[in-house]
Amino acid sequence: MPERGEPGPTGRPAEGAPAREPFEGAEGPAAAQAAARALEANVGRVIRGKPEVIRWAVVALLARGHVLIEDVPGVGKTTLAQALARSLGLAFQRIQFTSDLLPSDIIGVSIFNQRGQEFEFVPGPLFANVVLADEINRATPKTQSALLEAMSERKVSVERKRYQLPRPFVVLATQNPLEYHGTFPLPESQLDRFLMSLRIGYPPRHEERELLLSGGVEEVLEELQPVLDRDTLLGLQRAVDRVRVADKLADYLLALADATRSGGDFLLGVSTRAVQNLYRASQALALVEGRAFAVPDDVQRLAPAVLAHRVVLKRVGGDLTASREAIARLVGEVPVPV
Repeated sequence: MPERGEPGPTGRPAEGAPAREPFEGAEGPAAAQAAARALEANVGRVIRGKPEVIRWAVVALLARGHVLIEDVPGVGKTTLAQALARSLGLAFQRIQFTSDLLPSDIIGVSIFNQRGQEFEFVPGPLFANVVLADEINRATPKTQSALLEAMSERKVSVERKRYQLPRPFVVLATQNPLEYHGTFPLPESQLDRFLMSLRIGYPPRHEERELLLSGGVEEVLEELQPVLDRDTLLGLQRAVDRVRVADKLADYLLALADATRSGGDFLLGVSTRAVQNLYRASQALALVEGRAFAVPDDVQRLAPAVLAHRVVLKRVGGDLTASREAIARLVGEVPVPV
């Protein structure tokens, strides 16, 4: 029997239980859903025929998470990052990762000011709200580690000093799954910092035809206007923390994690950070869909995107697609709480 005020088996509050609404005003579920829809529609003007990809990107943004996009060139990875930044009126920086890129190239450097006779820190491109790390696996491990600190702590270290990155701060990193020469595969510790891994894929044929005949989306992208502002986004991120997650749903998350750690298809299971990320992403998805509580369907829909890049399969040569399929099978096998 659900506790008073908690959602029942259908996701609605139990019969006879007083509804508890932990939100106020613009941060309430209805307002959050309207804001998310406006953001998705604006981004959808340039990312055609990919509503789920856009929604997952918005969910990651509200959950304060970073996104890894693994796909072939030319399907809209850069456009997605730019459209999100423009739709929110946020500072955007694109960093083209190469083998000769140094940590100081992305973090910044201290330069001696002769007039003031002291060193001044000059921030690098990492000091933006939305950072596109293009072809991240082409950078050396040293540069990847510098990005890792920024993603994990929202701070960077330069000459024994710590500098806070702007809020909000999200990294959208891309890599080409077909190229291996001259690349440095991301270690598990770096992959674990990404809340989600996504693939955009090719657009539906009718959308691609319309895109072809219209001459592309460059002009539309340039004309995109903000539909939300920074303060509204930060308020929505705070509201995610107040989305209710029933104890049984938390146990379901842990059961999924345990299933990846107990053998089967998996050589390496998910970390505790992965469970926390799935928990928070489920809260964000519930808020985006206008609910003040998460349900098992949120977890099931998000599990492949949140967990697949964190596991290692026993099968040699297993890629992200194989990992997604393994997680999807796992979701179908673990009993759902009622």
